[in-house]
Amino acid sequence: MNFDELKNQLLARIDTKDLLEVKKVNDLIRLHELDAECDKVIDRDGVSIVIENGAQKFIKSHPSMNEKMKINAQKIALEKSIKFKLQTTPSPTAASSVENKEKRGSLI
Repeated sequence: MNFDELKNQLLARIDTKDLLEVKKVNDLIRLHELDAECDKVIDRDGVSIVIENGAQKFIKSHPSMNEKMKINAQKIALEKSIKFKLQTTPSPTAASSVENKEKRGSLI
């Protein structure tokens, strides 16, 4: 994933004069980077690991799996708290419905 491009897209959707919102975007990007690092470790080691304690062996889920769950919860909470600007371009279906009403002679 290109994190610089993602950051630019997110910054384009917020008020960049609001430093708190800019910090939230930076924090969100960092969480995405940490999530990607966890993916690399899990891809390298597998989703489970073997723990040896003397003669005993235990199979456990990879610690990065738990971290990914925590990171995901943080990303969702942070995304919900960011004040995104409303999209100003109307959808194609909205434009066509306006055109249809104007053709029939009525205004919205």
